[in-house]
Amino acid sequence: MNTFGKKLTLTTFGESHGKALGCILDGVPAGLAIDEDFIQSELDRRKPGKSKLETGRKEDDKFEILSGTFEGLSTGTPIAMIIFNTNQKSKDYDNVKDLFRPGHADFTYFHKYGRRDYRGGGRSSARETAARVAGGAIAKLMLKELGIEIQSGLCEVDGIKGEVQDFAHAKSSIMYALDPQKEEAQKQAILDAKNKHDSVGGVVLTTATGVPIGLGEPLYYKLDAILAAAMMGINAAKAVEIGDGVASTHLKGSQNNDEITSNGFTSNHSGGMLGGISNGDTIIVKTHFKPTPSIFIEQQTVTTDNEEVICNLSGRHDPCVAIRGAVVCEAMMALTLADMSLLNIGKQMSHLKNIYKGN
Repeated sequence: MNTFGKKLTLTTFGESHGKALGCILDGVPAGLAIDEDFIQSELDRRKPGKSKLETGRKEDDKFEILSGTFEGLSTGTPIAMIIFNTNQKSKDYDNVKDLFRPGHADFTYFHKYGRRDYRGGGRSSARETAARVAGGAIAKLMLKELGIEIQSGLCEVDGIKGEVQDFAHAKSSIMYALDPQKEEAQKQAILDAKNKHDSVGGVVLTTATGVPIGLGEPLYYKLDAILAAAMMGINAAKAVEIGDGVASTHLKGSQNNDEITSNGFTSNHSGGMLGGISNGDTIIVKTHFKPTPSIFIEQQTVTTDNEEVICNLSGRHDPCVAIRGAVVCEAMMALTLADMSLLNIGKQMSHLKNIYKGN
């Protein structure tokens, strides 16, 4: 499946080394101001080649809107956007044409479809996430109108855990680090791995504030379940935690319950959701990314004919995919919350009366 969402749907297309990639965002209400500078700024945050901590592939990621807007406003029809690839080096992958790179989707794509685009992983490449960020930027514009703000940052790299959640610092950090005191150690861990031709993993914390009570569709389209699916759908994501996540399994019920007062909840172990529905508190999601599988160390593998060989990679790759993954997490959070906001309309008769009778 290449489409995400129910009422607000994002369909992406394109490959890492193809001519272009892009998306079609359908379901955006008419009359939304489309800030193209903002969309480009979001793509700039995710684009490769900004520092030694990222892949050396340099793409401007300039986007074009092909449909769905007029005079700066959405028309209510599908919004199509395209981003042309300009810096492919497909020859870097000639030596892996007939073998499977360990840790990649090469093996499963080949056995599922009987063929694969070996140039950078084709459709399975994280390059595809540029289209998600473009669509997520428009979702963010929708949510801004509702007073909802989404932020993210790296809270852990190579087991080095941050103790501070400073989103203001993350915005200015070249690696979106949340803890300024741990940033240098985290940065060094990435560079050390890179110098050894290896890679490291990381954890991204994503939050949403200003979320109203009531988003989420029980039983089979719960907000926490869809957020988890959205994050797990990002390349290299291996685990997702909502609220306290795994840590909640170590608590007693008396410790884990968020008590309620007339002024709201006294804590937020639940991560802003109860019964799959937002409770008005801050949405908290952690996404765990594995080490980038593209490393420059000899590894054992097999060919498409199942012959055992040694894999030697070349090319340009992120030593820590979690860095740029932080921007993608924001996009997927935005798409999910915007979709849930549209789904929530009409759940009460008073909502319909307000729309159709002005009551």
